[in-house]
Amino acid sequence: MKPLFLIFAVGSLCGSLSAQEPQSEVPQSSNSTQDSTQVQTLSEVLLKATKAKVQDPITQTNLKAQDLAPLNLGQDLPYLIQNLPGVVATSDAGAGVGYTGLRVRGSDATRVNVSINGIPYNDAESQGVFWVNLPDLGSSVEDLQLQRGVGSTAFGPGAFGASLNLSTYKAQQEPSLQIQSSGGSFNTQRHNLKFASGPLADGFSFSGRLSKIDSDGYIERASSDLAAYWLQGDYASERTKISLIGFGGREVTYQSWYGIDQATLDQNRRYNPAGAQFDDQGNLEGFYDQQVDNYKQDHVQLLWSQDLSPQWDSQVSLNYTHGRGFFEEYIDSWYSQSVLFSSDADLATYGLDPVVVDGQNVTATDLMRRRWLNNNFYAFNTHLTYKASDLEWTSGVYTSYYGGDHFGELIWARYAPEANPRQRYYSGNGDKNETSVFSKVNWSLDADWSIYADLQQRWISYRTSGITADLVPLNVREAYGFFNPKFGVTRNFGKGQLLYASFGRSHREPRRSDFEQGVFTPERLDDIELGWRAQGSTAKGQRYKYSLVGYYMNYQDQLVLTGAIDNSGAPIRATSGRSYRAGLELEGSWQFTKQWSLQSALALSQNKNLDFVSSIDGVLQNLGTTDISFAPSIITSASVVYTPFEGARFAWTTRHVGDQFMSNTQSPVSLLPAYTVHDFTASYAWPNPVIGKTMSFEILANNLFSSAFSSNGYYYTYDDDFSVPGTITTIEGTGYYPQALLNILAGITLGF
Repeated sequence: MKPLFLIFAVGSLCGSLSAQEPQSEVPQSSNSTQDSTQVQTLSEVLLKATKAKVQDPITQTNLKAQDLAPLNLGQDLPYLIQNLPGVVATSDAGAGVGYTGLRVRGSDATRVNVSINGIPYNDAESQGVFWVNLPDLGSSVEDLQLQRGVGSTAFGPGAFGASLNLSTYKAQQEPSLQIQSSGGSFNTQRHNLKFASGPLADGFSFSGRLSKIDSDGYIERASSDLAAYWLQGDYASERTKISLIGFGGREVTYQSWYGIDQATLDQNRRYNPAGAQFDDQGNLEGFYDQQVDNYKQDHVQLLWSQDLSPQWDSQVSLNYTHGRGFFEEYIDSWYSQSVLFSSDADLATYGLDPVVVDGQNVTATDLMRRRWLNNNFYAFNTHLTYKASDLEWTSGVYTSYYGGDHFGELIWARYAPEANPRQRYYSGNGDKNETSVFSKVNWSLDADWSIYADLQQRWISYRTSGITADLVPLNVREAYGFFNPKFGVTRNFGKGQLLYASFGRSHREPRRSDFEQGVFTPERLDDIELGWRAQGSTAKGQRYKYSLVGYYMNYQDQLVLTGAIDNSGAPIRATSGRSYRAGLELEGSWQFTKQWSLQSALALSQNKNLDFVSSIDGVLQNLGTTDISFAPSIITSASVVYTPFEGARFAWTTRHVGDQFMSNTQSPVSLLPAYTVHDFTASYAWPNPVIGKTMSFEILANNLFSSAFSSNGYYYTYDDDFSVPGTITTIEGTGYYPQALLNILAGITLGF
């Protein structure tokens, strides 16, 4: 099955690539250039600084809301875009609801820059992206652009794998009310209400969304209780557009980030060890019902776009984000001491003295604790654009401040008479300031050639104080300055054919957990991209669109995933020295007939550490060239789409992710096996519904053949110097995050 599928995917790609670039039309003629002095709509101005245009030498894929709609039945955004080149989606709970993540070109979420309306969404301190904090975000996305590689300058940290730029829905021209309801496997339910006032007096309008998502999860007890809101007020005149947006989410998810080992995977792949409670002999008694992650996040954005003249326009953006919450956990004394060999159950960890119980000196106890995060993020950016017939120039300034408080509370202990209610056992904070300036230009030398230059300077300062959750002092005082240049050239051959080449450099500072591991060295990336885009039709009228890109990403001091995770499920990174990622990506679509079409994506890559050094059996060894962890050499997908008549759509999608190692040593123990998954979607828009103005039905069947696969996992080692005296033996272990077998979601959308 696998070889046949790969032949099918590669063969289709030789003649096609992404119908999913509806807003990126390749110029059709080298002799007819669009008059760029025309006044653009202000919604186009809004994200000018972050979104690339089709003629820019940037590797990109563009999607609109209608492309996401057939898949948008409650799963997080990574699952809506997992068929794009080089993308892998993961889910702790196993079904795409709750804690989810994505990797692009083998790079984890900390190096995929996500922006919402031009405002960075990545957490400034951890650099991660937590989709669970904004449930149902896909229902507010008007369009998105995935830039792979360094990409164009965006505000915030430099991209090391990709940039995902999200544009939310614009002011509607007609009043509307829309109700969406979906449900399916694992008691998953998604309900939302969207409304828009349409234009009111004096250019004002209002819109919003309320969402509620619940799921039991595929993994045992991996439940999700999610809620979100989106409220937007717009003002528009001939030359001005102002949007005030408030949005946020609340999530309560039962923890499922611990994974399971191979033996448990073979016996019960749905098992969740979180919250396990044991008696003094190690017999399982049950599970703590409040082993949950509880977090709220609110955002306020003010976006002001001003058309100054036919050649000049500007944008000013303000953002405030407030996040606060905790995860609660039960610490079982027997399990902590006898299995984990941890001090988490020790009274001394919480500043408490031993107690005497029935004449016995008790130094450890069962307990419950909460680990809190309370943070604030302020951002301001502005840019100015000049546009003439042969030149477009944009320059801007960005500044932000992040402040985060980290602390832990002891909320109950079986034996701790001296403990105070909510007694804190650690407390620390982090403050991060960033300022950047950029200037970029796209100059059309003639009707066929254009050049691109993009210069950015970033300044970052980061300070911490206090102690970590591991009771280790963390006092960081670091400042970084990075210059990130990018250059490119585009050749337009006309008739929908375009060739581009680019070079980009990017730097990235360590994150908080890296500092905790003693890593202070920033990363550097030099990225070379060579791409070809084409679209058109055959003599028989068959339409096609495709892109082909080759890339080489050369890293210095890249922070790669070690495979290990910390006690809250977050991956641990380490500096690998010299490394590179090189590959070939194809993406395309072919409209065979009015009813039949094919959409495909293929990513082939090599991801290598050079002169990688690791300690094995107590000896530091140079392993030479090794595979970078979590970087499969092949990721491919193909969708056959059938539209028998207007309003009806059926699609069969096959997705394959190749073997990948969870370590950087290429240890066979750390192999995460390849997997192939088949999905089916169907939708029907009722032309004359009996209720409302519009009515549509959607169904999504994931993993049709119940492939038993894991899309993510972890790998760890420890040195055994006890079993054989005088000998050190490296012991290896792995954990896995199993994904759901066949699961189905179905929904209905009503518009009024």
